[in-house]
This record gives sequence, C-alpha cells and structure tokens, in this order.
Amino acid sequence: MRTAPTVSKRHLWLVMALTIAAAPAEAKTIEVTIEKLVFSPASIEAKVGDTIEWVNKDVFAHTATVKDGWEVMIPPKTSASMMLKKAEAFDYFCRFHPNMKGRLTVTSP
Repeated sequence: MRTAPTVSKRHLWLVMALTIAAAPAEAKTIEVTIEKLVFSPASIEAKVGDTIEWVNKDVFAHTATVKDGWEVMIPPKTSASMMLKKAEAFDYFCRFHPNMKGRLTVTSP
C-alpha cells in the first residue's frame, strides 16, 4: 500500500510565500487634481495597468497633452482618465495653458 507524501510545515509556508509573491499587483487609480491652473501632484509615478484620473476643479477646460503623443481633454468641473499601457516617462502640459506642466513616470508592474 502506498502512502501519500508528507509535506512539512516549513515547505508549505515556502510554497505559500512564493504564491503570494508571484501574484500580480492590483492596478491602482491615481488622482491628479487640477485647481487654479496647477496639476497636483505635478510628478506621478505609476505602473503599467494603473489609471490616471485628472479631476478638474477649475471653471474652464484643460488638457493633459504630450507633445507628439496623446491628449486627454478634461472638461470644467469633471474628470477624465487614461489607463497606462506601456512603461515610459514623459512630460505633459495643458494645451490651453502651457504653463501648466506635469511629469508621469510609468514602470513595469
């Protein structure tokens, strides 16, 4: 008669720890407030899969624009968002108010 192999508690803890460590991180939503012609925070660090949500508290429209890249329109008193799809770092600005500037650094998960 064969018996099932036994697993030590130490081995079980090791398997559980490796399983938890290998689990993918949950994507986050990172909020950037726009108020009085300022992106806050101005510098953001995020991971691929995270979402940036710009919340416009001003009474006029803004954009989050990357030169020769993408643009997100953010109407007054509303929000707009974008999911981050690749690792890169870039500066962005408001097309209507070029003095408004931000930096976004996206890393792999």
